[in-house]
Amino acid sequence: MSELVVEARSVVRRFGALVAVDRLDLAIKPGEIFGLVGPDGAGKTTTLRLLCGLLEPQAGEIRVLGFDPVRQPEKVRDRIGYMAQRFGLYSDLTVDENLAFYADLFGVSRAERERLMSRLLEMTRLGQFRDRQAGRLSGGMRQKLALMCTLIHRPRLLILDEPTNGVDPLSRRDFWEILNQLAREGMTVLTTTAYLDEAERCHRIGLMYKGRLIRSGRPAEIIAAFEEPCYSLSAPDLRAARRRLESSPEVESVEPFGDRLHLFLTPGRGSPEDVASALEREGLGPVEMRPLAPTLEDVFILAIRKAAREGA
Repeated sequence: MSELVVEARSVVRRFGALVAVDRLDLAIKPGEIFGLVGPDGAGKTTTLRLLCGLLEPQAGEIRVLGFDPVRQPEKVRDRIGYMAQRFGLYSDLTVDENLAFYADLFGVSRAERERLMSRLLEMTRLGQFRDRQAGRLSGGMRQKLALMCTLIHRPRLLILDEPTNGVDPLSRRDFWEILNQLAREGMTVLTTTAYLDEAERCHRIGLMYKGRLIRSGRPAEIIAAFEEPCYSLSAPDLRAARRRLESSPEVESVEPFGDRLHLFLTPGRGSPEDVASALEREGLGPVEMRPLAPTLEDVFILAIRKAAREGA
């Protein structure tokens, strides 16, 4: 294996007849923020649990910081920080008491914990809330406290499972500023996220669908890799227009975005003029179509639609 922080080769994990992770190949470099994105049930959380050694792969090979998380779990767990979707904060303990508990759990010396706690409190701006019980913190503040507890032993790899799910936009921004600072200091971050605007903040991302990694790379590279031209369409009855376009062979994908539709055309099968004329002949006009630079959300939906058709 190489010097990669995380490397997985042909990893498979099943739960009965369900294939949760299907021949997964993953490579994460030191100091980068890598985001796993996908719909519910795509296999993101299972992937994280495999990397942490909480689950054993049924096929394939995994290395985390050079170690096998199943055969050498203590080597891996001492070097990573894992923040699950429901992190184990103690609501009746204060911020300081929660930090002290996790410092004891990881065997952090008193002198070292004081230095780290001071820096983490400054980074998260929770210094003025040290004596407040965790149960009385806002959702965003609780997530920051959970992150602090995950970082108290100075892990080399930080693994986060949808850390900002349900958190307000301002707290999400603060959280990502902290992650970027950690990455600048050399820490590697692997996170899952349900927010595509957060995925665009990652150095690289992987799109997962039904246990498979269907796209991987920098967000701009993933967008540029699709050959299908993208258009924005307006019509008086968007619902009827969408139903018609979904059955059109020249349309690869069509989705509503506000008061317009975003659609990808199949290369070589039709032009925007043909699409507009077909709708107008069926009384669904007037139709306006204009070229559109696709967003990560656009290509994410297109990638899943294509993967679903290929799987079918």
